[in-house]
Amino acid sequence: MEIERKYLLHQLPDHLEQYPFHKIEQGYLCTAPVVRIRRQDQEYYLTYKGSGLMIREEYNLPLTEEAYLHLREKADGILLSKTRYLLPLTDGLTAELDIFDAPYEGLWLVEVEFPNQESAEKFVPPKWFGEDVTFSSRYHNSTLSSPSSAIC
Repeated sequence: MEIERKYLLHQLPDHLEQYPFHKIEQGYLCTAPVVRIRRQDQEYYLTYKGSGLMIREEYNLPLTEEAYLHLREKADGILLSKTRYLLPLTDGLTAELDIFDAPYEGLWLVEVEFPNQESAEKFVPPKWFGEDVTFSSRYHNSTLSSPSSAIC
C-alpha cells in the first residue's frame, strides 16, 4: 500500500547538491490500471499501481536491464526523465523532490510517503512546499506521460 502526499513547488530549496539523489527514467505500458517500468540509477522495476489518489495499492517487481530495455520499446507516450533528491524531514519522513527534464523542464514536484493514513492527514508541510496537489490526478506521472498532457 502506498500512502503519499504530493506538492507542486514554485521555488527550489537551497543547497540541493548536498542531498542524495537518483536519476530516474520511467515509461508506462498502461495507465488504467497503471503499469510502469522504471530505471532508477542502475536498478530496474516493473510497478503496478491501483486506483486512488492519496492511498493506493503498489507492487514493485525487479527487472533485469535487458527486460527493462525490451519493455521500454513498448511504453506508450512520453518517457519521463527526472532527478529525485531525498531531503530529510521531521518524524523520520523523507521529501522526494522530483526535478523533471524535457519536456517538463521547470516542473518540480515533492512527494512524502507515510506509514499510515492518520499521519498523512495530520502532516503539516514545510514552508518551502507549494500547493498540495495530492488529490489531482493531473500531477500523476502516468498522466504526464500522455502526449496530450499540458502541465507546463
